[in-house]
Amino acid sequence: MIKLSYDEKADALYIWFKGKEVAHTVRVGPDLAIDYGPDGEIHGIELLSAREHLRIKKIPEAVLENIKFVKK
Repeated sequence: MIKLSYDEKADALYIWFKGKEVAHTVRVGPDLAIDYGPDGEIHGIELLSAREHLRIKKIPEAVLENIKFVKK
């Protein structure tokens, strides 16, 4: 299940793909980081200055239900 979390005070958006255990983080840019788990797969992505990068004034609240992703 994919989980999104947003910290309005820090203006940070985090997308969780897997468990919260992070083995290492790779900074892709000053505001983007990718977290890898012990299995070597991406466990999450962090976006700082989210409102600026997404070009919106406020991150909207959203509820996503029953969305399934297909493995290729």
